[in-house]
Amino acid sequence: MNEKKMCSICKEKPATIFLSKISSDNKKQDWNLCDACAKAKGVDMDPAAFLIADADLMLGLGASQELDPSAGAVEVKCARCGFSQADFKKSGRLGCPECYHTFAEGLAGLLKTMHKGTRHTGKTPEALRQTRDAVDRVKSLQKKLAKAIEQEDYETAAAVRDEIKAMTGAAPAKSR
Repeated sequence: MNEKKMCSICKEKPATIFLSKISSDNKKQDWNLCDACAKAKGVDMDPAAFLIADADLMLGLGASQELDPSAGAVEVKCARCGFSQADFKKSGRLGCPECYHTFAEGLAGLLKTMHKGTRHTGKTPEALRQTRDAVDRVKSLQKKLAKAIEQEDYETAAAVRDEIKAMTGAAPAKSR
């Protein structure tokens, strides 16, 4: 059953424009507007306003960098799905996973303008992060221990050895 939603403002006409707003405290508010109420509220429904990024920014292509077939320029296409830069600019989406490699150079610039970086690091659970930090610290101490032994700095080596044992849960060796 496909019910038409009514306008949230006038509650008389069917809604044709559906907006969602997410506040800074992650609360979602939906607005369903009819054309008349949307116009009265100044909601501009130009589809170009809702693209992921301005067309000139897509794939790092500015207006001066548009491909001109008459100038002998070759349009880059994905070997797997045949998606082109023009297809990406129209839809704001890529065709397949291979497109990320095909359009990598332009995507890097686009992603830098949209996000903090171009490498996804994700989030790590606190316990896992602490474990990784501890493992990294032990590896660092082992290198320091090897260097101290190589330099015959046995006092430093003994202190580092004891620190490694304390971190790994082993009891430090007793002095003779």
